[in-house]
Amino acid sequence: MELAKNTIEIAEIKVLLPHRYPMLLVDRVLDYQPMKTLHAIKNVSINEPVFNGHFPDLPIFPGVMILEALAQATGLLGFKSTDGRDENEMYLFASIDKAKFKKSVVPGDTMHLHVEFLKERRGMWKFYGEARVEGKVVCSAELMCARRVV
Repeated sequence: MELAKNTIEIAEIKVLLPHRYPMLLVDRVLDYQPMKTLHAIKNVSINEPVFNGHFPDLPIFPGVMILEALAQATGLLGFKSTDGRDENEMYLFASIDKAKFKKSVVPGDTMHLHVEFLKERRGMWKFYGEARVEGKVVCSAELMCARRVV
């Protein structure tokens, strides 16, 4: 018997994250376990504004955008692991360590964003994240975020 999955659709994602087009980089959460893991997706389309300049003749989704998508996934896990998000609260990027890029992400790819909660200390949350396309890791990193009132 398969356990029911905890999903998050775009309407709730927009409540939990302050990002909006073109910077909202999580389309759906397929499953999560508070204080443990989250699995989300980002569908990469040729219509993304970034492809106008990166690169017009060879569209490659920028590595910094992959890291931002992973950071947004950590924010969702953080807010779902606590009591949600107040209107003026955000998770802010604090650091990126051990970032590795293994393969290009191109239009038509679906990135599967996998983040794992590692620890929390004095308001700083540490996560491990991987972005995968067709089961292969395209990017991995350790991410630290700070929950702050802004």
